[in-house]
Amino acid sequence: MKALVVPNKDIHTIKEVEWQERPKPELKADEVLIKTMAVGLNPVDYKVFTSSHPNWQYPHTLGLDVAGIVEAVGADVTDFHPNQRVCGHNNLASDGAFAEYVSYPAAAVALIPDSVSFEKAAASLCAGLTAYQAIYRKSNLNDVKTVLIHAGAGGVGSMAIQLAKNAGKTVYTTVSKGKQDFVAKLAPDSQIDYRNEDVSSRIDQLTAGLGVDLIVNTIGHPEADLPRLAYNGQLVCVLDTPKDFPNEKALTISDLDLGGAHRSGNPEKVADLGRMAKELLALIADNKVDPLISKVLKREDLADGLDEIQSDQVVGKLVATFQE
Repeated sequence: MKALVVPNKDIHTIKEVEWQERPKPELKADEVLIKTMAVGLNPVDYKVFTSSHPNWQYPHTLGLDVAGIVEAVGADVTDFHPNQRVCGHNNLASDGAFAEYVSYPAAAVALIPDSVSFEKAAASLCAGLTAYQAIYRKSNLNDVKTVLIHAGAGGVGSMAIQLAKNAGKTVYTTVSKGKQDFVAKLAPDSQIDYRNEDVSSRIDQLTAGLGVDLIVNTIGHPEADLPRLAYNGQLVCVLDTPKDFPNEKALTISDLDLGGAHRSGNPEKVADLGRMAKELLALIADNKVDPLISKVLKREDLADGLDEIQSDQVVGKLVATFQE
């Protein structure tokens, strides 16, 4: 089978990855073998090989998010059978999705609703599940009225805006001026041009000085968000968490590591990846959220798509189709 691989541990740039002929994955008892129909592209797909992953065997197949058709199931798998349409988010340490066939833990896989395309399913996983976990797993929404979501034009940010609005919250987002027309389609209550406006001052204006109840930080530098939080506020961090901070406002700080479920050794946490995917796909099937695919690539253009993401040329999601 053809796969897009990092040939060896000394490869650290996108232009050096290559398509190679690789054997089909060997199926473990708790896995499903999937014939790839579409894959989602994510920043982590290129970031991880810029410094070499310690657990990779080379050549290593890139990619985390796949949608396709079950080809075979392992001896212990009872929830899936051949010819079903499925999708899943894989373990970063394992060979990945940018191949004609992939093997994934069955627990992390979800059925794709009939009304959802392979492309939409593949686009919904890494970024969509990160947003879903931030809003519906890490946050206590009972006491949340206002939400600040950083990088609203990105994959995580655009999904988080939709999920927070679907939950009935007032949503503010940071986004550069050139991407505001794209984000306006998601109907946030206010867009903050972080390059030309002072974010903290705008939050003070929008909340009458009280701060926001929840912040989803996808950009790092989380210390800057602490003064923007209301009393009992919550900060969910996708990249870094604040190291030391005064907590006179009774804040709650959460770290989010979606793929860490695979490394946890806890089968229940791996299974929650599958549950979250099922719940998110149901929202997509009901037209309550949309992964906002900006471009569908041919599989041979995968590396070019990663280069576009690295160059910050992308809003929403890129996917690549493996269908003829």
